[in-house]
Amino acid sequence: KEIRRGIDQRDIEKLAASIVDTLSGEHYIKAVVGIGTPISNIKDLASSFKEAQIAMEVGKVFDTERQVISYDHLGIARLIYQLPTTLCEAFLREVFKQGSIESLDAETLFTIQRFFENNLNVSETSRGLFVHRNTLVYRLEKIKKLTGLDLREFDDAIVFKVALMVKKYLSANPAKY
Repeated sequence: KEIRRGIDQRDIEKLAASIVDTLSGEHYIKAVVGIGTPISNIKDLASSFKEAQIAMEVGKVFDTERQVISYDHLGIARLIYQLPTTLCEAFLREVFKQGSIESLDAETLFTIQRFFENNLNVSETSRGLFVHRNTLVYRLEKIKKLTGLDLREFDDAIVFKVALMVKKYLSANPAKY
């Protein structure tokens, strides 16, 4: 869609959301919209279109609930999506020695997700999960014992978060070398 020069990214996303809502409400069509980088020159159109396609593909893997996905907001998911699977598999082997990711049950993974959403804040996370703070600390210690990563440490949390995203990527995609 052609847009006016200087239009805000949020306005573009609102327009895309209204298109998705119209298709859904009036025609019962489930749509996903990818947004590439706004361009000012026609020769850059193919590049922006490719970005929009990538946004939709990456969104299918990492953000399945969203219907409007902007290339500019993909973050690290965009980087992971472009990595060869062999490199991703090697990374997971390094991070999760002896298959420890499989030993994490759904409750533990849910706890980790909430811990990340609360910016590694033990008190906020325990409050949000309705568990005692010591229960959360115990779960984090269990994860540390299994993986060797202390999620209360920022660097370890980043490694773990990226590893979870890589695992999700590998689970959703066929081999890409």
